[in-house]
Amino acid sequence: MKTKDLVKKVLECDILSIARATRYVEDELKGYKSFLKKIEPHTGKAHIIGVTGFPGAGKSTLIRCLIEEYLKLDNKVGVVAVDPSSLSGGAFLGDRTRMQVHGVDPFDKKLYIRSMASRGNFGGLSKSTKNVVKVLDAAGYDKVFVETVGAGQNDIDVRNLAHTLLVVVNPGMGDVQTLKGGIMEIAHLYVINKADYPETAKTEGEIKSFIGMLPKQGWEPNVYKTEAYQNRGVKELISGIEEHLEYIKEKK
Repeated sequence: MKTKDLVKKVLECDILSIARATRYVEDELKGYKSFLKKIEPHTGKAHIIGVTGFPGAGKSTLIRCLIEEYLKLDNKVGVVAVDPSSLSGGAFLGDRTRMQVHGVDPFDKKLYIRSMASRGNFGGLSKSTKNVVKVLDAAGYDKVFVETVGAGQNDIDVRNLAHTLLVVVNPGMGDVQTLKGGIMEIAHLYVINKADYPETAKTEGEIKSFIGMLPKQGWEPNVYKTEAYQNRGVKELISGIEEHLEYIKEKK
């Protein structure tokens, strides 16, 4: 397919063309820079939401719940899930499996999920993640979630890409103070998932104490408690995400 035809199809939100385009830019195939240049004027409208956190925090399950709620609100939702690389260099696809939304056809333009391999890149993202997000932005997705690898404290590259950053933790994750040099410092919203577990109150108190020590820069992060498997606390979290979006708009 010619570049101009691919651009046209992506702007029409044709699912197969989006899949082709994301592979095109991810693999940096011949002509991909020209393609990106042509879609650039159509980007900048999506709300990009970064989701990072420690292994086992339940990020993928939480994103699935957020997808379901945003679809009910008539949003088009795109997801870029960065997985650890397999031995062949591909993604494990575990995150994509956990994000499948019941009743949504794979060819429905309202939802597109892309798994990418980190390909050994440090910082929680693949080096081409930003370009894949641009494809979804140009295709007209209102919300684009970017889930990091989930390798832990160094998953911070997403701060250079996302408008709103969620850091997902579990109760009893350990002393917040020992974690402050990494992802705990980049959050706009903290999410304690699996909040039915013991030590939730203790973890919440530690995070709030940590927030109190952060430099005041206009936006003060808040703490949200969710139970993703039960879809509890998700609507409240969405309210927080949208509140942060309004804050960003007011600052412009």
